[in-house]
Amino acid sequence: MLKFFGTDGIRGVANSELTAELALRVGRAAALVLSNGNSGTVLIGRDPRLSGQMLEGALVAGVTSTGLDVILVGVVPTPAVAYLTKELGCSAGIMISASHNPLQDNGIKVFGCDGFKLSEELEAKIEAFIDHDDVPRPIGGSVGKVTDRHGAVELYVEYLKEQVPVDLRGLRLAVDCANGATSSLAARIFRDLGAEVESFFDQPNGVNINHGCGSTFPDQIQSLTEKTGADLGFAFDGDGDRILAIDERGGILNGDQILAIIGLNLLRQNRLPGQKVIATAYSNGGLRQAFVQSGGDVIYAKPGDRYVLESMQRSGCVLGGEQSGHIIFLENSTTGDGILSALKLLEMRQLQGRPLSALAEAMVVFPQTLVNIPVEKKEGWQENQRIQVVISQAERELAPLGRLFVRASGTEPMIRVLGEHPDAAVLQTCVDLVVRTIREEQGGSRVS
Repeated sequence: MLKFFGTDGIRGVANSELTAELALRVGRAAALVLSNGNSGTVLIGRDPRLSGQMLEGALVAGVTSTGLDVILVGVVPTPAVAYLTKELGCSAGIMISASHNPLQDNGIKVFGCDGFKLSEELEAKIEAFIDHDDVPRPIGGSVGKVTDRHGAVELYVEYLKEQVPVDLRGLRLAVDCANGATSSLAARIFRDLGAEVESFFDQPNGVNINHGCGSTFPDQIQSLTEKTGADLGFAFDGDGDRILAIDERGGILNGDQILAIIGLNLLRQNRLPGQKVIATAYSNGGLRQAFVQSGGDVIYAKPGDRYVLESMQRSGCVLGGEQSGHIIFLENSTTGDGILSALKLLEMRQLQGRPLSALAEAMVVFPQTLVNIPVEKKEGWQENQRIQVVISQAERELAPLGRLFVRASGTEPMIRVLGEHPDAAVLQTCVDLVVRTIREEQGGSRVS
């Protein structure tokens, strides 16, 4: 079992769990593993949270201590780091971000030279170097140098516009940038393509990222879309790799619905290999129903965009995603990209000539409840007899039309409980019992 890496890189409370000392060791270890002993360059980007500057300095020290050079691209979305790592021919890319997590957290995501997140095997090799590093250190003119290339993000901007050259003239958009990495880019890209844009939460100051805004607070963009009279709204998370949408009636579209709209269109055009898309156990049952009724199907991966990607690569699928709004378009990108997802959705709206609310009707959403339970410890719940008895009871009551899914978060001290059933009252009763039992046994309080 990996000691440092979770489902999405290394993540923890900055300067407490994720310290500068650890970041230095991670930077050095990643450079040694991914350069294969050769010279090279590591590209580093970050989101705007204050601790990112501290971790950036430590990562730079670690990488350059191996003799590799560093390119700093500044505050950019995670998918920009993935794209630029490959485009600029770097040995690796590192993104400093805790995504949608609160300010005090931060994280380190590592990409290979191909722009993809690392396999667990490569992460294990990096962890081995973190713990046991006896590699000789270069001196004098052999240490690595650092180059600032903050303007390199323009390559990413132009790439997005080339991938989805949609005409947005006459369209009015509202955008919530979560005071995060898309703050200087999202509205500009939409405007370049012709849209009129009202941009909100786009003034990051280092301490306001994800604070009451962004994709984890959809009520904000829902209200702002209505208030501004916009045709559509989009909310990004802190590092810009996920998105939620608001239709012209004020309805919230999550990743499942976005996946259905785009995937069903590709299915009709016979552009889905195997007639399948990839989703996770968190995905709504209505997603699979929509694909099966149209002659396709859904393959389920473990939760986490890395596992979605791995399943896509194994099965040959080109489209996959999570309910949270991570959507991967493998023909266009190597990782989830919120801006790309928004452009693809706008393209579907234009091509089909129908409002977003009408497109969303392709998927009937089953009643679903997701509860995140902060706990004192997220280990041991699977061996807890009382918890397992209650889970089994709930599963029996929800079957055969419903389901229950319980797992510990890979990035936070939480246990997540997902329930689904056509009868909302039955669903709530079952989920409440499971949540209450986990809270009592593992410690913590209920947060939905």
